Amino acid sequence: MPLYEHVFLVRPDLSVKQVESLLETYKSVIVEGNGSVGKTEYWGLRPTAYRIKKNRKAHYSLMNIDCSHEALTEMERQMSLNEDVLRFMSLRVNEWEESQSVMMRRDARTDRDRRPRESFARPTRGTRGERGFRSIGGEQERGIPQEAEAEREGSS
Repeated sequence: MPLYEHVFLVRPDLSVKQVESLLETYKSVIVEGNGSVGKTEYWGLRPTAYRIKKNRKAHYSLMNIDCSHEALTEMERQMSLNEDVLRFMSLRVNEWEESQSVMMRRDARTDRDRRPRESFARPTRGTRGERGFRSIGGEQERGIPQEAEAEREGSS
């Protein structure tokens, strides 16, 4: 049977136990369809890239599935009917990743793997020198020399 990786997002107002019960429900659908679930991972409550059904966060879960296409479509049909499931995606793969997924490894990083915040500071620009006198709304700002300004005042 084909191998699938299935990720689904659940509303953020559900508890972790409710998310795990949904996971067990969908596992049972796969088992009833003569399939098996290899590995499940709960990635936690994470922010989404954009709003999905008025939600900015969601509970993320991953399932490695070995089942027929019919069992997968039945599980996806049940997910689409459930209002708690925001999104889901199934990918057919040649083989499963046996170790932790990339999302789980990313959480396990230590603080020393990250660059210190000071390295993001802007470099200094040095002194910029004298900028000269600029009057607000004056003639000098518009590029008219002071002599021409004096002549204008004298002729009026």
